Amino acid sequence: MKITTTALPGVLIIEPKAFGDARGFFLETFQSERYARAGITQPFVQDNHSRSQRGVLRGLHLQRSRPQGKLVSVSRGAVFDVAVDINPQSATFGEHVGIELNDDNHLQLWIPPGYAHGFCVLSDVADFQYKCTDFYDPTDETGLIWNDPDVNIAWPLHSPLLSAKDQQLPRLREIK
Repeated sequence: MKITTTALPGVLIIEPKAFGDARGFFLETFQSERYARAGITQPFVQDNHSRSQRGVLRGLHLQRSRPQGKLVSVSRGAVFDVAVDINPQSATFGEHVGIELNDDNHLQLWIPPGYAHGFCVLSDVADFQYKCTDFYDPTDETGLIWNDPDVNIAWPLHSPLLSAKDQQLPRLREIK
């Protein structure tokens, strides 16, 4: 397993070792001792799976008082995945990391609690998995609008398909 640090504290790109042959491939998507050595020690309490079509953008989501750490990956298709530092006391406040996750590169992104997270679908369809360190609580959820000019994410699409909720998310300056 290869670990790459990013410009955001604690956000990691993980490349699990894949073993492939003419039959296909095998890889471990999580192994607690190995991930603990990489600094991911919080227990995961919930696994989620979403399927979305090309052009869908989900996010940027976060929970206020019960922030979730997320280990995210794609088992089918491709997405552009983004984490945004929303901590006003952080030296990287308002900065983001974006990476393509797909079913060929098998990359994962570890997003510690306290970051906003979202992704857009680049393929016809994408199956997206994420392990969470806290339970989803819809009463605690907020987020950050996908096209906030103060964050300036270079999304690889211009007119995403958004949920009604995601269309109403605040700007970074409003969630401080």
